[in-house]
Amino acid sequence: MRALHYLFVTILAVFAASAAHADAPGALGAGPHLAIRLVAESTTPAAGSTVTLALDTRPEPGWHGYWQNPGDAGFPAKLDWSLPKGVTADPPLYPVPERLLVAGLMNYVFEKPYAPLVKLHVPAGLAAGTALPVELHMSYLVCTQTVCVPEAADLATDLTVGDGAATAETRARFDAWRRAIPKPLGAAATVQSANGALRIAVPYPGGAPLADAYFYPVSTGLVDYAAPQTIARDGDRIVITTKPGAGGSGTLSGVLAIGGGQGLVVDAKPGIVAAPSAAPAEAPAPGALLAALLAFGGAMLGGLILNIMPCVFPILSLKALSLARGHLDERAARHEALAYTAGVVMVCIALGAVILALRAGGSAIGWAFQLQDPRAIVVLLLLVVALSLNLGGLFEIPTPRFVNAAGGAGGAFATGALAAFIATPCTGPFMGAALGAALVLPWYAALAVFAGLGIGLALPFLALGFVPALRKLLPKPGGWMETFRRILSIPMWLTAIALAWVLGRQVGVNGLAAGMVAALAVALLLWWGGLRQRKGKPFGVAALVGIVAVVTVSSASAARLHAPAPVVASADEQAFSTARLARLRAANRPVFAYFTADWCLTCKVNEKAAIETDATRAAFARKNVVVLVGDWTNGDAALGRFIEAHNRAGVPLYLYYAPGAAEPQVLPQVLTSGMLAAL
Repeated sequence: MRALHYLFVTILAVFAASAAHADAPGALGAGPHLAIRLVAESTTPAAGSTVTLALDTRPEPGWHGYWQNPGDAGFPAKLDWSLPKGVTADPPLYPVPERLLVAGLMNYVFEKPYAPLVKLHVPAGLAAGTALPVELHMSYLVCTQTVCVPEAADLATDLTVGDGAATAETRARFDAWRRAIPKPLGAAATVQSANGALRIAVPYPGGAPLADAYFYPVSTGLVDYAAPQTIARDGDRIVITTKPGAGGSGTLSGVLAIGGGQGLVVDAKPGIVAAPSAAPAEAPAPGALLAALLAFGGAMLGGLILNIMPCVFPILSLKALSLARGHLDERAARHEALAYTAGVVMVCIALGAVILALRAGGSAIGWAFQLQDPRAIVVLLLLVVALSLNLGGLFEIPTPRFVNAAGGAGGAFATGALAAFIATPCTGPFMGAALGAALVLPWYAALAVFAGLGIGLALPFLALGFVPALRKLLPKPGGWMETFRRILSIPMWLTAIALAWVLGRQVGVNGLAAGMVAALAVALLLWWGGLRQRKGKPFGVAALVGIVAVVTVSSASAARLHAPAPVVASADEQAFSTARLARLRAANRPVFAYFTADWCLTCKVNEKAAIETDATRAAFARKNVVVLVGDWTNGDAALGRFIEAHNRAGVPLYLYYAPGAAEPQVLPQVLTSGMLAAL
């Protein structure tokens, strides 16, 4: 009877709206009250691939559209596709809805812009250039809090079989829409209806953030939509308690909202759900503090290890020797150490804040995201070339007046900031899991983790500044220091060579040649400034302006060059895709999937020392292991989302899928050939 009442109310609303339009034209506005556009992520999908379409929907102020389960009233949109032969469309995926309670009826609605996503499957074997006209007739209900209007929209887009390319702007927009789509839970939930109460137990890590939690049922009739819900955390699960509906029992599907517009797709099978012993979800979770502390410790340890990287070690060594050369008293040494640490930590926090802000806007980025842009590689290349020439004695770095005004602390701060910036291509042991955890922590805890990375990076110099016994271990100043400085230019030159190689991989041989020309121009300008310095003159404003001009022009030119097609390392490897992984797992094949980038030093060391060795290849061949390679050099958004799903903030990521295993084994960030053979 209650269901009939809801249906009756909806029908009355529709007829009332129709009468209003008939009797008083314009009373409800001309409409449509939902502005809908059909947008394709790529207008040139490849044959045999999928392309995502978005129903970019913008409700008129005061009006709302409905979710896939509208709740107690309303009805979901009906999609009638007209597709080319062989092309099929999946059901739409909706973002997390909002709740609207009107006259005791609970409605699941969208009052703000939203975009359901539909995946279109393009058949294989179609020739490039084949036209794929897509048409959609959409019927839907749109309402205010007092009246409803049935509307329809005829939408269309023209696709052409091609290479699947998409513009960066379109990719970013679809990434933002995808972030709003609930993610699969990946674990079994349980539902129990007994004694007039419905309890749903959902596995959820005790340390993960949770805010404004609410369960939106997709299955109809199993939950009383208007009944209040109590959300409680109980260890590594969430228990939702509410009132059952009148529709019987069975598997309950729905979406658990976890805050920030994010949600998890839940499929709960009937079973026994013990009553929760935890506080409501709004209470702070003790596990969150432990997770933040563990991530902070891992980031600090990873930052400490970064000091032995070839791009950081020369800077740290010179800074350490400056303490020996400067004969600083205890107070001055501590001030320099604190200033150096402040420079390192501020850069790490700033990079972390940018990552969190961009991810909140929908971008699938992680640590060292700036290196996916060839302009950043050019800037880093020219900076490292300049540092190499400085260590080689060609010139002395001129310092601005405001830095000099701060004394040794100003120079130490700038040096620390430089060390942190140059260290960004590196991801060492312990860093991956720590920074991955930071991305699911509250923003303030995440920034603390990034600060931990900076503290770890600054820790050696901080110890030298505060522990006099360590400073006494430093060699006494002498002429050998100039020779040692020249030797330190070698790892810097190796870093420059590596960056030049990355630039060539990103934008091809023409981009590499352009980068070398820019490096030569910078070197000539630095040589000119060094000549002036040896004559007792200042470095020269003209030389500085010239260097800025070279950096600006060369980085802007790099942005206009096109990246070459990605290649895999050998014939034994295949390019990673989620579809290929799914096919291999369905065939019960063992799979080793690794995710790398040309600018990731740890990745390249692991590949040469462990993955691409004869022993590893022979072991994989004996067991018929398929190797999939995900190249994240240029910031592929799909790979970024896959990496994020495995709680990592970037590369490297190594996964082994054993036959029949439900989840992959996540391997350490430092590999050995024996470790891989043992799999």
